[in-house]
Amino acid sequence: MTTQVEKAARFRALHEKPGVFAIANPWDAGSARVLAALGYEALATSSGASAGVLGKRDGKVTRDEALAHAKATVEATDLPVAADLEKGFGDSPQAAAETIRLAAAAGLVGGSIEDATGDKSNPLYGIDQATERIAAAVQAARALPFHFMLTARSENFLRGNPDLDDTIRRLQAFEKAGADVLFAPGLPDLESVRTVCSSLSRPFNFMAGSRGKSFTVAQLEAAGVKRISLATSLYRAAMSGLVAAATEVKG
Repeated sequence: MTTQVEKAARFRALHEKPGVFAIANPWDAGSARVLAALGYEALATSSGASAGVLGKRDGKVTRDEALAHAKATVEATDLPVAADLEKGFGDSPQAAAETIRLAAAAGLVGGSIEDATGDKSNPLYGIDQATERIAAAVQAARALPFHFMLTARSENFLRGNPDLDDTIRRLQAFEKAGADVLFAPGLPDLESVRTVCSSLSRPFNFMAGSRGKSFTVAQLEAAGVKRISLATSLYRAAMSGLVAAATEVKG
């Protein structure tokens, strides 16, 4: 069995080597094993997919549920696994930090913390509070006996504030706070991706699968992307197949 320290080193190395790489998002232990057999080098949970498995809406999964799901994914293969940890399951910096400690205890070697509040009336944390939360998560990550790859997410383009300049300011603040990877899901075009990547000095994650906002691997690499994640794409493909097959049988 590969140790957590070894997995962490492999995951970090993927972000440091030349070129771009894809990180696949399984929805359970079985799909994790399929993806490992197909040759993926790292996996990540998806909050949307894990919610779907539990019959819940995205954002309604508890921290205990999310970490139990992540632990099952970790134990399914010898691959490094990161997790979508949403906002850290709490508003305070301390909640974000505790989530990172618990994520490491579950066997994860990476995870993301976002700046979305989950409150539709006030969907985003202010940049100062958002940065404090990332800084606390980074501090918790650095206290671990291995390098936990902390991803910081700016949710502007998914939460009704499609402001590229503000997105860049947030990502730069998160980078300064010590985040290893930066992430801004929902960027509308390649020029925006290119502008964001050129504004940062650390790896940028692009989320594929948004309708009309996905590009080829070569295009994303040329724009400066280091990591391509798939979010709920594979889960949605599987569920689409389920619906089609079940509908055919029922008819």
